[in-house]
Amino acid sequence: MNVTIIGAGNMGRGIGTRLIAGGNDVEIVDRDPGEARALAEELGGKAENGGSATALEPGDEIGGDIVVLALYYAPELEAVEQYRNQLAGKVVVEISNPVDVESFDRLVTPPDSSAAEEIAKLVPTGTPVVKAFNTTFAGTLVAGESAGQQLDVLIAGDDEDAKGKVKELVEDGGLRAIDVGPLRRARQLEHLGLLHMSLQEPLGAGFESTVKLHW
Repeated sequence: MNVTIIGAGNMGRGIGTRLIAGGNDVEIVDRDPGEARALAEELGGKAENGGSATALEPGDEIGGDIVVLALYYAPELEAVEQYRNQLAGKVVVEISNPVDVESFDRLVTPPDSSAAEEIAKLVPTGTPVVKAFNTTFAGTLVAGESAGQQLDVLIAGDDEDAKGKVKELVEDGGLRAIDVGPLRRARQLEHLGLLHMSLQEPLGAGFESTVKLHW
């Protein structure tokens, strides 16, 4: 598949690594073109299954059929505003945990909503939004596992076809996709993401842990 990642930071690197491992064509865009080029070069060096990685320059049109917002919540809002007209007809993947960046002990979204649902209000009508990757840390995505365990990627969305495409990306990258239901389940996923983040210091986990389901 052709995938655009907006954001060349740690999560962009982690998700991009899994996408390249799955043989997808990835393009990177970032407010810092140099960061986008550096990440594209890094990911391209890992392409062994026919995938590719390129960087977009400022003003370039995004070409991915799937667009991953690999950003914190506030920059996500800015990115959607900037690229809104180009998102029609694409699947938008929203990954953030919208934490209060000062206290890191609460979410800033309304209690009856989520970051994913707020993004869904802003994209063009009919554009599906899928929640994914918010319970997986960047380092574990680069490694593709945590303590020898396959990573679980919990997915929520209202469009079954869009979720199917994201599930395919996840599984092609060596991870296990778990569909948790409609987009409103992103509320619970984001609270789980906050809990997972808050446990890192007490556990001394160093953001190398993962949320894993067994049954």
